[in-house]
Amino acid sequence: MSGSSSGDLPGDSGDDGRENEDRSAGPSQTQPSPEERPRSSADAEAVTIEDDGVLRWFLETDDETVVMTRDVLSSVAIVAVVGLLLFGISGIWPPLVAVESGSMEPNMQRGDLIFVVDDGRYAGDAAVAGTGVVTMERGQETGHDKFGNPGDVIVYRPDGSQLQTPVIHRAHFWVEEGEHWVDTKASEEIVGDATCTEVATCPAEHAGFVTKGDANRGYDQLSRSGARTDVVKPEWVTGKAMFRIPWLGHVRLTFDELLGGMLVPTTPSSSPVYEPASVTQTATPAGPETTSGGGRGEFAGAAALAATGAGAAVAVDRSRP
Repeated sequence: MSGSSSGDLPGDSGDDGRENEDRSAGPSQTQPSPEERPRSSADAEAVTIEDDGVLRWFLETDDETVVMTRDVLSSVAIVAVVGLLLFGISGIWPPLVAVESGSMEPNMQRGDLIFVVDDGRYAGDAAVAGTGVVTMERGQETGHDKFGNPGDVIVYRPDGSQLQTPVIHRAHFWVEEGEHWVDTKASEEIVGDATCTEVATCPAEHAGFVTKGDANRGYDQLSRSGARTDVVKPEWVTGKAMFRIPWLGHVRLTFDELLGGMLVPTTPSSSPVYEPASVTQTATPAGPETTSGGGRGEFAGAAALAATGAGAAVAVDRSRP
């Protein structure tokens, strides 16, 4: 009797205590605030200018047009940063040139992208005074080699004309004003038995460089050879080649071919013996290259990056008639 009366009354079991503990502990647990919860795609779509401000809305919204614009702007920004970095190193714009033809083979191939710098930068010890360019003649004496041969490779405009296609060839030697360079410095293997009186650019009307493509048979200053230019004045030089990136120049050249030379017209050939190549200049990071691509601008940005500042340079080729 007493044992039965000492038992727990209905409703007074230990389960009630545990339930009370659970209820008391429940409200004390901290729930994440709306700001701390990770944003879902639905939350991103719900971003509004009124609630979040223009900047946050632009960075987080999933609106298709805004996403496309955002990706294009980020690609352009990357291109601009890389372009400014290259400009800071090279000191010229554009800092990259695409080789169109093969007169510098095998040391430069068609489609190579060449990084060029101001001719006064990174000058060798044997550079011609006031230019920063080491000629092939001096390079042979000092061991200064660039692109497989002694001497620097320069980018210049034939006869200094802004309308002429730039040429990228090796500087062979320096001549002074009035010098009979064909008789005094030219290689007999190149000029043969020619004399100064037979060459229109001899004697030199001014001081400058005599140049030649590595694969060409004659100097650019000879009447039927190379780029057909006078002795190259230092002020005609627009850059000095430093290193090449194989094949990357095809990106720029392909766009020029697709556009049929509309960006910059080709240089006409005055003789069937030569094949002057067409080039184009891109001095701004945003050009036709950035309009092609897939997805939402990533490929467009990559193509633009590959050809940023890819300017005009051509190794003027010589072919048999």
